[in-house]
Order: sequence, then C-alpha cells, then structure tokens
Amino acid sequence: MSVIFSFLAETVESFLRHIGKLWYLVNPKETTFEFPQEVPDYQQQIWVPFFLLLILEQIILGKKRFRLNDQITSLSHWMLHETIRIFSRGAEYYAYIAIYERFGRGWNLLIWDSPWTWYISFIAVDFCYYWAHRSNHEVNFLWAYHQVHHSSEEFNLAVGLRQSILQHWCNFVVYLPFALFISPSHFMVHNQLNLIYQLWIHTTVIGNLGPLELIFNTPKHHRVHHGCNLYCLDKNYGGVLIIWDRLFGTFQEEERKEEIIYGLVINTESFNSLYLQVFYLKDLIKKSISMVTWTDKLAVFWKGPSWFPGVPRLGLDEFKIKVKPRIVYDPQIPEWQKLYITVQFLTIFLNHFHLYKSPYNENLNDPWIRYVLANNLVVLISIGLLFDKRTSIYPGIIELARCVIYVYFTHKMDLDNLIDYLTYYVYAFHLFLIWIPYFVYQIYAFVYTLVYGRVRVVEDRKEED
Repeated sequence: MSVIFSFLAETVESFLRHIGKLWYLVNPKETTFEFPQEVPDYQQQIWVPFFLLLILEQIILGKKRFRLNDQITSLSHWMLHETIRIFSRGAEYYAYIAIYERFGRGWNLLIWDSPWTWYISFIAVDFCYYWAHRSNHEVNFLWAYHQVHHSSEEFNLAVGLRQSILQHWCNFVVYLPFALFISPSHFMVHNQLNLIYQLWIHTTVIGNLGPLELIFNTPKHHRVHHGCNLYCLDKNYGGVLIIWDRLFGTFQEEERKEEIIYGLVINTESFNSLYLQVFYLKDLIKKSISMVTWTDKLAVFWKGPSWFPGVPRLGLDEFKIKVKPRIVYDPQIPEWQKLYITVQFLTIFLNHFHLYKSPYNENLNDPWIRYVLANNLVVLISIGLLFDKRTSIYPGIIELARCVIYVYFTHKMDLDNLIDYLTYYVYAFHLFLIWIPYFVYQIYAFVYTLVYGRVRVVEDRKEED
C-alpha cells in the first residue's frame, strides 16, 4: 500500500511541477544554462502530465470519439520516435555545437546568462521552426517522412505524438545559422519547449481563445493545418507563434461552414506503424521513375507533393484532389483481440519507460536491451497486422514465436522489478492459454478437413459407381 501511495504522490508532484511546460510557462532563469550537458530532458519530464491530459480529453469526448486502433497507432509512433531520440543522445545537436564552438563562442554576440538572450532564442527557434515545418510540406522528399504526422483521420492529443523517426535529423539543418550567436544550451532548451508546446494544440475540445488567436498557434489554427480540405492545404505552419504565417502569407482561418476532414489527401489504409513511417518513400520513388526526363525525375524529390511537369513547384489548386467527407478506415475486430492488443501494448509501453533510466539508456550493447527493443518493434508490427485484419495466421505465428522466445529467455533470469515480472507472466498466459490452443485447433481443423474431405471423395465415387 505504501508503494502505491508513494507512486501516486510522485505522479501528482510531477504533474504539478512540469505541466506548465506544455504551454511554455517556464521561468527564464530556471531554464538558462551555460553548458549543453546541463540542459534537462524536458520531453521526458512532461509525459506524465501529458498522458493525464490525454485521458481527460477522452473522458470529455466520450466513447463515440475513441478509436482504439487509431490511439494505439499514434502511441506506437511516439514509442518509435522516442526510442531513436533516447539512444541518439542528442547526436542531432552535434553539428550545431561544432559550429558554435568554432565561431559563435569566440564572437560572443549574446551573453549566455542575459535575459535578452533567452527571449531572442525563443523567437529565433520559433522562426526557424516555421521554415522547417513549411519545407516539410513543400519539399516532397521531406514530406515523405513528415506525412506520418498527418496520417491519422482523427484530431486529438494522441495525434501530436505521431512523429517520424527522422524528424529531428531532417530539420536540424535549418537551425544551424543561429549557432553563430545563440549558445547550444539555449537552442536545446527552446527546441524542446517549442515542440512540447505543440502537443496540446492537437484537440477539438478547445474552441476560440479570443485575442490569443492573433499571436499564438492554437487548436483552432492547428485544426486547419491538419485538414486535407483544399482550403486547408499548406496553411498555418507556426510552432508557438502564428505571426509567421500572417507575415509570410500562409495563414488561414477555420471555416465553420465546411467540416474539416483529417488525414492525408490520399489516405493509406493501415495501422501498421512501421509501414506508415516508410510507405510514402516507395510512392515517391515510383513517381520519380515514371518521369521521362532526368530533370523531372529529380524534380519529384525537391518540388511539392502536388507537382507534375508543366505546373508551378507546388502545383495548382485546380488539379488537386478536392477531398469530400469520407468513411474513416476502421476495420472491426473481435473484442478478445482488442483486449489482447491492449494488454500487449501496455506491457511494451511500460517497458519503454525503462529506457529513460540508467543503465538502460546507456548500454545499447547489452543483449537484454537489444532484445527488449526488438520485442517492442515486433509487437508494434503484430498489433498493426491485427488491427488491419490481415489473415490472422500471420500475426498469430509472429505472436506464438515471440511469446515462446520471451518466456524461454526470461524464465532463467532474476526479474528485479514488478514490470518485468508481470510481463513474463502475461506472455506465459498468452502463450499457453491463447496461441498454443489456437494453433492446436488450426492444425486439428486442417487435418479434419483433409481427412474428411478424402472420405467424402471416396463416398461420392462409390455412389457414382
């Protein structure tokens, strides 16, 4: 009982201490650091308050707006993205740090502990985010990874977690010029807080926020950005501030007369998170191959997604698909499969939080860590196959093999925490009470059909004779 109370106390304390970061409500003095290694992992700190808000949003929306397949797919993308971020250990910042050490530190244009530096960094990072985000939509090979974020046909807080595993690696180049005068520590602080702020604007629960709509990016503005209606395309790229869209001609108000349709213009029907990360790249290559000249083949990659020969770089509205209200992709699966998927996802979801702690996130060479990561990936693929109602034998084989391997390798280990202990017994339960009986039945049905079918053939021949 004391463990439970301790956990609840820590959760409440974490919620109250970090929830302000979701709205950029931080003290500049407390978020100013001289050296990059002093900068906390703010993204790790906000997950508890954010997930509690996510639950609150679903309570407000009710069951009618909850789709298990879409929610788990969004969380699956988050797990993939966070795993890469954790083990890259901020490697995407190395180029920024190198430029600052070579030029910026010597020039010392902005004093690291000056309040002015904090506010200038805030504006500079948000300005760069606008252009990075805009390029993600207007350059086809960048859209190939960013489309993941727009792949959901829902618009809720969980959608904010849908990110490409390459997100940071493709965007960091845009920020490099500021390394000449903004210290890496300031950049790392504001880069994190800028992305954190954007989580809460993925919701339909919040309406008009009055005068704040003039300056800040809000749920109302971001709903337009996620729409695939013709009037919504390539609009409202801002991160924290919406003023950049107003200045550079990409701002669009939400139109009440037209229902916003979420998702991609041509939506792909899948809940397989790994497939959703890469499928557009295949389409991009096919489009390039179909072009006649080498100039056009290369242009496919750097021009807009709607481009084709003879039109401007971003295409023309008259040739773009005018998306109408459509039935969302929502294949129905048995309740037992929903329960099974939920339990399996919760096991890897809880195991994922181990990765934030030492020594788990410091030793990728540890065979156990590699196995946990591989197991998480296989579970996400299997979940996608089950949600998509692929032939059940394939995810069944995957799950049988995965449970056998997990139970075999862990039954000899000393399980030193409650999560590992519960995971082991959950997998053992699923193995012996679901998958082994399932395949025994499948084999029996196959043999029975084979034998009974032959008997029927023999009987039919006798009748003919």
